[in-house]
This record gives sequence, structure tokens and C-alpha cells, in this order.
Amino acid sequence: MTEEHFSAKPVSVTIQSGKVTWQSPSNIALIKYWGKKANQIPENPSISFTLNNCKTITTVTYTLKDNKTDFDFDVFLDGDRKDDFKPKITTFFKRVEAYFSFIKAFYFKIETSNTFPHSSGIASSASGMSALALCLLSIEQSLSDSETLDDYFKKKASFIARLGSGSACRSIEGDLIVWGKNDVVDGSNDLFGVKYPYPVHENFNGYQDTILLVDKGEKQVSSTIGHNLMHDHPYAQNRFQQAHVNLKKLKPILESGDLTAFIELIESEALTLHAMMMTSMPYFILMKPNTLEIINKIWAFRKQTGLPIGFTLDAGANVHVLYPRKDGDEILEFIKHELVAYCQNGQYICDQIGFGANQLL
Repeated sequence: MTEEHFSAKPVSVTIQSGKVTWQSPSNIALIKYWGKKANQIPENPSISFTLNNCKTITTVTYTLKDNKTDFDFDVFLDGDRKDDFKPKITTFFKRVEAYFSFIKAFYFKIETSNTFPHSSGIASSASGMSALALCLLSIEQSLSDSETLDDYFKKKASFIARLGSGSACRSIEGDLIVWGKNDVVDGSNDLFGVKYPYPVHENFNGYQDTILLVDKGEKQVSSTIGHNLMHDHPYAQNRFQQAHVNLKKLKPILESGDLTAFIELIESEALTLHAMMMTSMPYFILMKPNTLEIINKIWAFRKQTGLPIGFTLDAGANVHVLYPRKDGDEILEFIKHELVAYCQNGQYICDQIGFGANQLL
């Protein structure tokens, strides 16, 4: 499958206006994507859990306009105009213009809100850009008089979301999504995410993710800059190969339900991601002192109790505490009594594996 498969559909622009709303979840990568080629193509494969509660709700109101020579839109976050979002969305519109023939025909009012702090390392760009991509797909369907949420719709939505934020392509569906061409998953490719097609042990049903909000502020270094620093990174090629190897290791782990091996792999991946940041040039650190305090507390509790509690990190200071649902009560008590003290204002989010985006309007 190539980019041409997602070319713009012929549409009618006789519709004067309309409105569409989608909610799309964030996701947390187990095997990390860090480094990309041109056109948002990943340097290595990744696999993620789709989340359930951390999501973005986006409404796009579109109105036909006379001047069809340029993009015309405004962006609102939680009701406030966010002109600083416009450059990123303009870049996104330029990338997707070839796949939507109506982008310059309408004025778009984009209203969005998150159920979690923006720009704090919970992949707000993933949920945000996937929700916007889904809205554009629904508009295309309305203009082409088609209303089926078929496999093509999901693939194109993932393809379009990727052009806004690479990890956004993993937020369209759930519960395990693979992105990036590899030798493990049949049908895997660099253009869009695919559902993990192989057996998964019941240990992972309803897997829990309690997100500890260590730092709710904006990251000091954006993911875009971090990805670009991989181009000349001395360890980049070894890291890309490691991701392929770890994906091969993960397949039997998911099938057998070996939680010890699962925890070892995901924690190694998380620390490797941050090691790549710390060894970039210029180097940077997104973890905070309380991030490390939490990690050490988790290790000590796991050693003491034997409970299968592990962690992963995204590109930020916050800690995703991962554990099976059957051990949830005891582990959540530990989190509340021992870990929440290290969170900014004591804030955390209880989440779990989810199953993708939903249209609300």
C-alpha cells in the first residue's frame, strides 16, 4: 500500500456548513519510537497500549468560504483561542492537502479539550492530531455522501493522523497497535498503525495504567526536536535495531502472559528512550528528581511483595505505572500511600487499556 491509496476523494462543496465531533485517546508505547525520516516515517517500529480515559475531544465546525486559495481556521483549547497552535496545524494542513480536496474550501473552527494536562508527556499530540484527523475524514465522508466506518476509513485516519504527529497513528484503534515496518507483524508498515494480530494472554486484559503527574508543565524540549536529534546520534542505529529485536521478544511474552519478562522489557525500553535523550547533542533530561524517586520506590515494592508492578515513561517526567487488573487493589493502595506524594499537587490519573476513538457528533 502506498500514499496514492489515500488520495483525495471527489467531493461536492455544495454543503454550506456542518459540524463533527470525535474523541480520541492517547496511547502509551511499550516499544518506543524515537527518530524519524522525512514525511513522518519512523526509524523503528513501535507498539503501544491504547488508553481509555486520557483523551482529546475535538469539534470541527466548517463553513464554506469564497476565498479558496489558502487555509483558514481558528483553534480553541478549553474555550480559549490558541494562536500558538496555528503553525503546527498549518504544517499539518499542508501535509494532508493532497489527500483532502476540500481543505481550502472551508473555514474551520477547531475546538478541543483534553481530559489530561496538555504538553506534559501524556501524548497530547497523539490524541489531539488523531481526533482532528478523524474529524477531517468524517467531513470528507459527508461531502462525498458516504457514511461507513470501514477498514479504509480507519487506515486513512491513521495515515492522516501520522502526518500531524507520528504516534497519533496509534490512537485510532485499540487495544494494541503496531506502527512501523517489521518482520514480526504481518501487514505492518510505516504509513499507518495496525492492530496487533496475534494471541494475547488474559493477563493483559484490562491492564491498568496509573499515570503519576510529576510535572504538568510544558516539556523543556519538544518531541519534534528530540526526534530530530537522532539524525546524528552516535547510538541511533543500534537503538533502531534494538527496537526490532525487542518486538520479536515481546510476541512470545504477550502470548504466554509472562509478566516478569514483560516488565523487564518495557522498563528497559523506557530507560533506553531517556538514555537517547541524555546522549544527544545537545543533550537534555526530561526526567525530574521525583521521577527517579518513584522508579526506585516501584523497584523496592516489587522486590518486597513480588507483585507484577512496572513502569514506563513517555517523552516527559510523568511515570506510567503498569500492572494487571487482578492485582489492582493492592497496587493502587501502594500508589496512593507511597507514590502520590511525589506528584505535582498530588495529582494522578487512573487509566487502563482502551479500544480506540469514537465519534460523538
